[in-house]
Amino acid sequence: MQMEAQLRARLDELLEPGCGLSLGELGAVKAVAVNGGRAAVDLRLGFPLERGRAALREAVEQAGLSIDGIDAVVVDIASRVQPHRVQKGLDPLPGIKNVIAIASGKGGVGKSTTAVNLALALSAEGGRVGVLDADIYGPSVPRMLGISGKPESRDGHHLEPMRNLGLQAMSIGFLVGEDTPMIWRGPMVTQALQQLLSETQWDDLDYLIIDLPPGTGDIQLTLCQRIPVSGAIIVTTPQDIALLDARRALQMFKKVDVPVLGVVENMSMHICSNCGHAEPIFGSGGGENMASEFGLPLLGQLPLAMSIREQADSGKPTVAADPDSGISEAYRSSALAAVGRLSVESRNKRISFPNIVVQDT
Repeated sequence: MQMEAQLRARLDELLEPGCGLSLGELGAVKAVAVNGGRAAVDLRLGFPLERGRAALREAVEQAGLSIDGIDAVVVDIASRVQPHRVQKGLDPLPGIKNVIAIASGKGGVGKSTTAVNLALALSAEGGRVGVLDADIYGPSVPRMLGISGKPESRDGHHLEPMRNLGLQAMSIGFLVGEDTPMIWRGPMVTQALQQLLSETQWDDLDYLIIDLPPGTGDIQLTLCQRIPVSGAIIVTTPQDIALLDARRALQMFKKVDVPVLGVVENMSMHICSNCGHAEPIFGSGGGENMASEFGLPLLGQLPLAMSIREQADSGKPTVAADPDSGISEAYRSSALAAVGRLSVESRNKRISFPNIVVQDT
């Protein structure tokens, strides 16, 4: 028993390599047993972890082998995404366990590109992920995901989500021409978005990533009050002007009782496509300082690189086009840091889902 307690204590302090939280913080260590020098460890994670499974297993094995008397470690890792608490008075939507809002408070900071790449990263980890393009005036998700055409309706009442690159997606851009201007007032925009959200037949999503329109005005506030959101991510650049608007977005989520999972600093460093030189052309430390000011984690720092723009414009964003690149790894670690923190938020007890467990065989 002493050896088991020693192993559990060591595992509780071990950082999960993907999300950066300890196994103790994640509540991941469900069982530990040691018999004749052979240890068995049962881990249960509240977020998907496919690509990072081998790294976690190796870290757990090394932690076990570092204890005198243990010479073999068997690790079982399973993932199950739970639905988490949403704003008071709202119920989660059918077919969606968790809605994560991506906001910036300001346009031009790469929020949509970040949202799509984070969604692709979670899908690559084995999650069932959708993207809702909430920017009615300037929808960009159809082009970024390389999807064209109009959604079908099997029952005459609900739209089937469009699909590509392992994601489900919905956008006003699927319903109107690319050059058609949306000359709508705020209430019409809000109603249209709610219809896109609630009248899409989402298929058993772990996460729906909502790419919110830039700004913190009436439209954004109304959406956040009416859409059941489990958590939010703030995207900013390091420069002071962007940080001012990002702070407003953060305060908006506080006002509507939505937990902010953390801050992503985009365009943190410019990478020259010719020589690879890195330079902080928008300044440095802004996102980190903002996260520290509000007691939030800095989920990640993403570069400004020509390849990110080229790949998004081509309809195959970076995480799908070059999954093993350093940039894709930055998106992946940011996505896992966010859902890792969501996994320890309060769960929603008002709905239940089938007990589906993904584990090693």
